[in-house]
Amino acid sequence: MTVYDIAATLPSIEVLRDRCKALAVLERIVDSGEPYYAYTRAWGDDEAALMDNGSGDEWTVVFTAAGAFIRAFDHESAMSPYRDPDHELWAGLLAGLPAVFRPLIDEPAFGDEEGRFVATAVLWRLSSDDRWHAGEGITFPPLRGPHGDNAPDGSDLLEIMLDDIADRYVEFAEDYYEIEVDRGVVEHVVAHRPLTDVVVQALNPEVTVGRLRRDIAAIGYPIAAT
Repeated sequence: MTVYDIAATLPSIEVLRDRCKALAVLERIVDSGEPYYAYTRAWGDDEAALMDNGSGDEWTVVFTAAGAFIRAFDHESAMSPYRDPDHELWAGLLAGLPAVFRPLIDEPAFGDEEGRFVATAVLWRLSSDDRWHAGEGITFPPLRGPHGDNAPDGSDLLEIMLDDIADRYVEFAEDYYEIEVDRGVVEHVVAHRPLTDVVVQALNPEVTVGRLRRDIAAIGYPIAAT
């Protein structure tokens, strides 16, 4: 898998936005600490979905008036700018990036201590586009792992946003949190049906909608009327 495979499989911008919000809500319910997945409607003038696994891997989807921009970083990827003494980006990573997204390359949150943009995979889609795009003419390093089944550019970090996100989140929660979650409840959230205490407590008996109301509202997810 590479960023080109991800670009061919990602859903529309609006579907992606909904999936990102659902992931953030599920995370807020399951874990009240530092979330693995998060979403904010106040990322400057834009909105953003974020993933941070706490081990150096991360991605951000920035939703702007012009479309959406995705930046992913796999700290173990051979495509990391840290492979190079000058911290140069991998060739082709930004080739073809529309000018409207260029300011994001200077976004401090995406840079190192010297302010240089850091990424191993980049995708974008204008609101008028019919598909996602990635840098043109990227030559990828060999696959990692004993069976060559890892993405060389860290694009597999984005897999959870593809096709059946409910199954993917159930698998993620079982692996990361070592808990079993009700797939039906996850489907409820993925479908953006209003949250109730019944739904919330099926995932985490220790929390209520009232306790989460401010955070859920900040994500922009519906809450059932009381």
